[in-house]
Amino acid sequence: MKIAKAKFITSAAGEEGFLTSPAFQFAVVGRSNVGKSSFINYITGNAGLAKTSKQPGRTRLVNYFDINDGEFILVDLPGYGYAEVSDDVKRKWGVLMDKYLSGSPQLAHVFVLVDVRHKPTDLDRQMINYLNYYGKSYTIVATKGDKLSRAQINRQLPVIAAGCGTGIDNIIVTSALSKVGKEKIFERIEQILTNLQ
Repeated sequence: MKIAKAKFITSAAGEEGFLTSPAFQFAVVGRSNVGKSSFINYITGNAGLAKTSKQPGRTRLVNYFDINDGEFILVDLPGYGYAEVSDDVKRKWGVLMDKYLSGSPQLAHVFVLVDVRHKPTDLDRQMINYLNYYGKSYTIVATKGDKLSRAQINRQLPVIAAGCGTGIDNIIVTSALSKVGKEKIFERIEQILTNLQ
């Protein structure tokens, strides 16, 4: 598959705003500043689709993007773990993400983004445990692959796999800068969509 067209649909601040459509949804989750917006822009080939920022915590809503005129929907969720917001805001983000992940019948798969340079955080593991508990299909995406050499990445993959409690074959290394990993992401999406037919 390839992404020929991507456009913003809508944002939701609460459960009442969640998009209901027949198209399957692929969600993107990860800690603040892990590169979710860059990942979305990279795989869609649209540099301005998701707003990027050097300041973590920019995404505060559930943002929906239509891919290939309804082939599927890409969903950008708020980043977790951003320290410089109030506990009340963190709680609201947590509730929003919980409502989406547990209550979206069209959710087909979740891409969990982690930084390839670091071990998964407690919050990353919490997210993965949550997805396992609710039986949600997911892939670990190790972002910022341009920051390490191939040898360093090969050493990091077992560390990430162990930290996430998954196999190395369930990790895709990406880099928006060095243009790595897009085809593997497309292959995973195509595989999921084929299995759902």
